[in-house]
Amino acid sequence: MIRPAGDECARDKMAGLPVRELFEKIREELHLTLVTDPETLSREITTTDIHRPGLAMAGYTDYFLDERVQILGETEISYLKTLDEGGRLAALDRVCGFPLVCLIITKSLEVPEGLLERLESHGTAVLRTPMDTTPFIHALTGYLRDAAALTTTIHGTMVDVYGVGLMLAGASGIGKSECALDLVERGHRLVADDVVTIVRKEDDILIGAGSELLKHHMELRGIGIIDIRTMFGIRAVRAMKRLEVVVRLEEWDEDRLNAERLGLDDRTVEILGVPITTATIPIFPGKNLSVLSEVIALNYLQKAYGQHPAREFNERLREWMRKQAALRQEHRHDLE
Repeated sequence: MIRPAGDECARDKMAGLPVRELFEKIREELHLTLVTDPETLSREITTTDIHRPGLAMAGYTDYFLDERVQILGETEISYLKTLDEGGRLAALDRVCGFPLVCLIITKSLEVPEGLLERLESHGTAVLRTPMDTTPFIHALTGYLRDAAALTTTIHGTMVDVYGVGLMLAGASGIGKSECALDLVERGHRLVADDVVTIVRKEDDILIGAGSELLKHHMELRGIGIIDIRTMFGIRAVRAMKRLEVVVRLEEWDEDRLNAERLGLDDRTVEILGVPITTATIPIFPGKNLSVLSEVIALNYLQKAYGQHPAREFNERLREWMRKQAALRQEHRHDLE
């Protein structure tokens, strides 16, 4: 199994994201200002989806998604301006009657008269941004998805080898850092050493990165802590990489270790619910781990492009055996 660094810490960070936390983290990046009282920031966001309440304002409130962040853009504001005072207030009542998480007005548009009073009385925050509606929705959705992503930390070393994200895993002291150092010296790039933070993105993609504290430092027994970026240059490191292959380093034990010999079946290990290709390298003196890691990466790329050398060889072997069997059968009945 892949060993987490400490306790398994995969968790859904979106479970109850306070509006206050959202506001504080992205207020500068998305140019947000708070229009209502700060006390209205106490509600929690539980979904990454965004909603525009124009249809509800017009009167259709069935299936209204009040748990989502509500966005008022130029379309909604312009619609309210077409209504008389009674119609405008009725439209606002249809929306404000729901327990909204928060409401954000884009393009620095004027807050519709009567909106603040209704939302503040229900404890709902109103924010405003000068950004255009569509770019703002894309940026906010991206942040919410990052906040909702499952994460875990794993004890291992991650390297970008030929564009393939390899996680070197194994017991402490088995040689993960030394193997990674050799790969860096051969022109590959270190992502993280010792502690790798894994984040599950959409479409079952896992992204690995180093911790903010360790970054691209590496501990080598007998030497100490070194800085890979300073020693080898910017080309030798990268901030993050998609995790595609886990390479397990295990001490050679003929009675216990079931090392792969043919490679017909692709083995996987599950991390955050995502199956990841895995390979095990038995460790004994004379083993060239860096070259083997490069071969694992290249073999993964071959398979990604539709080539499976082990299965192709197996099929050729089976075809040769069929032909040999047919030839022997023919010779058996040839009595001339």
